[in-house]
Order: sequence, then structure tokens, then C-alpha cells
Amino acid sequence: MKHDRIRLLCVASLFTAVVFVFTAYLHIPSHTGYTHVGDAFIYLAACLLPLPYAMSVGAVGAALADCLTGFAIWAPGSIIIKVVAVLFFSRKSHKIVSPKNILALLPASAMCVGGYYLYEALITGNFIAPLSGIPGCITQSVLSSVLFILLGFALDKLKLILKYV
Repeated sequence: MKHDRIRLLCVASLFTAVVFVFTAYLHIPSHTGYTHVGDAFIYLAACLLPLPYAMSVGAVGAALADCLTGFAIWAPGSIIIKVVAVLFFSRKSHKIVSPKNILALLPASAMCVGGYYLYEALITGNFIAPLSGIPGCITQSVLSSVLFILLGFALDKLKLILKYV
């Protein structure tokens, strides 16, 4: 049992590092932040790890990226948004790309788009200006969803879910 917890902690730590790198360093600047594909790895973690571990991957990976790239004001919102987005995915299937996880992309994407809109509206006190960030959030959600599906298919072919997690 102790070895299982250590293995899960190691896998979660690796996912956190990958989320950080794909969010902080492989992004496109936008009007108030940046567009990235780090969410794809948060979704993968949600399909492979128990819920508390997956939630920490999303929260810590996204918050580290925000804090270490000069966008620390976004970290509180990112923590909440990414933790909630993880809740839509399931690890109960023997495959990452299952019908439930494909459908989970819709509410997870809506959570990201709507969550960042509301967070920006709250921190700026303006509910009109944040509308300009919605196209970037939609682009981020679409690209992350596509990458999640591609990586999920590849990992399913390797039967990773049965071997390592």
C-alpha cells in the first residue's frame, strides 16, 4: 500500500511538471494572459489518477505557471477553475478516451471559458471588457481537447492505464 501511494505521488508530480511546462513555456500571449495546451495534461491526469491527486495536478501546475510567468493575479482563479474542471472526468473506464471522458470535455471547457471570464470580471470590476478574452479561452479549450484525445488514443494503445496507474 505504501508503494502505491508513492507511485501515485510520483506520477502526480510528473503530471504537475508537464502541466507547468506546457502552460508556462509553450503558450501564445493574449490580451491579459496566454493561450496554452496545458489543460490537456490536466484532463489526462484526471483520467489516470485518483481525484485528490488529479485535483492537485490541476491546481498546482496551473498556479505555478501563473506565478512564475508574471501572471500571479490569475493563480487564485486558475486553482479553482482547474480543480472544478477535473471533476467532470472519470477514471473508472479501462480507456482514457471513453464516451464519458469525451463528453467531459464540454463542461470542462465551459468551466474554463466561463470561469476565466467571471474571474476577470471580478478582478477588473468590468463585465464587458473580459468578453474580449473569450476567443482565446475557446481556442485554448479546443486545442487542449484535441491534444487530450490524441494523447489519450496513443496511451490507450499502449494500455498505460492498466500497466502503471
